[in-house]
Amino acid sequence: MGDQLQVELTKELLAPVLKEQHEAFIARDRGVKREVLDQLGDIVVTPQITVITGLRRVGKSTLLAQIANKYLKKEFYFVNFEDERLLNFQIKDFDLLHETLISLFGEKKTFLFDEIQNVPQWERFVRRLHDQGYKFVVTGSNASLLSQELGTRLTGRSIRVELFPFSFREFLAFKQVEIPSLLVLTTKQRGNLRKLANDYIISGGIPDALKYPELAIHKTLYDDVLYRDIATRYKLDNVKSLKELAFYLVSNTSLLVSFNKLKDLLKLGSVNTVKSYVDYLENSWLFFVVNKYAYSVKEQQIAAKKIYGIDTGLATSVGFSFSGNIGKLLENMVFLHLRRKQQNVYYYKTNQDYEIDFFLPKENVFIQVTQHFTDVIKEREVRALVAAATEQKKPGTQVIITESDKQLIEQEDRKIQVIPLYEWLLDN
Repeated sequence: MGDQLQVELTKELLAPVLKEQHEAFIARDRGVKREVLDQLGDIVVTPQITVITGLRRVGKSTLLAQIANKYLKKEFYFVNFEDERLLNFQIKDFDLLHETLISLFGEKKTFLFDEIQNVPQWERFVRRLHDQGYKFVVTGSNASLLSQELGTRLTGRSIRVELFPFSFREFLAFKQVEIPSLLVLTTKQRGNLRKLANDYIISGGIPDALKYPELAIHKTLYDDVLYRDIATRYKLDNVKSLKELAFYLVSNTSLLVSFNKLKDLLKLGSVNTVKSYVDYLENSWLFFVVNKYAYSVKEQQIAAKKIYGIDTGLATSVGFSFSGNIGKLLENMVFLHLRRKQQNVYYYKTNQDYEIDFFLPKENVFIQVTQHFTDVIKEREVRALVAAATEQKKPGTQVIITESDKQLIEQEDRKIQVIPLYEWLLDN
């Protein structure tokens, strides 16, 4: 069959879609209050374009509803460009859209645009109306596309907000668990928090996957990203290779990988192909690539990378036998918590080739992650931390995050804090 003729958008076609979308948005379950919501108060009232980016189904639409309810009252328009009825929406249709919105809801000065990356050249319309004093809050699932579009035409006009799966606090709120005081925890409270942290590692923080555990939300989400956000968008011929690479990465999260070895292992032809595919996966929020810390940019580029997944629940559902390796999932969870707070997260290799899981150069913080804390593991982790801290020659912080151990280790005039994951997640 040939391509179907595109139907010309008219006010009569648009009006019922926009009315339905608006009514569904107003009635939407606002779910767990996201931690980022309070931080958005100052941003939303500025003239800047607010751009919320993150994985599909991570809760961007729900966050928009929370923003509208808390800060905008009824003074906004809402349009969801993921709606299949707007599949052929083009830049030329924006004026008709605006006119239809005014005829339905009266004149408003704020637009909420959901999954805006589905409309080519959307930023031209946004810039034109922004220059006329209109306010925009937009969401999108492709970090790279949004960055390019914002960088070319909206430089200096936008503020980017990243939305992640539920944090541990948000997970506990979803479970309706009251968080006890961490200063004085009873044995029972420690046991409960440890169990909840383990549940969190296995389940992850994708809201719909937690809400509907009987549905294959993780698998559907994973396939949508691979096929719709990557294969279709980038017009890839070899989807099989993309799938094999993604499956390998999701099954080996938290491990060091070399692009060259990936090329050979998966027979991907060239390192550039591997790099392009990894970039696509990262831009679509499935994975994060962490560099080795080095003063030389070239050394950072050629060193092996560490790959972390966006959600440990997704890894356990989609990856190969991943649920048995709680230690690697625990490390992935620590990464996600660090990455929520900042961009600059590295791994570190000492001159003696000891590896530190995480290094935050600005704060001079070294973090090791281990599920168990036997004497052998303790000796290994402490030795690496002391060596790394000595190399940096600055006062800093050394932490070992475990499943349940808590103690203070003093070695060579250094204090190393050993802390259970549940306490670290709630205290940082």
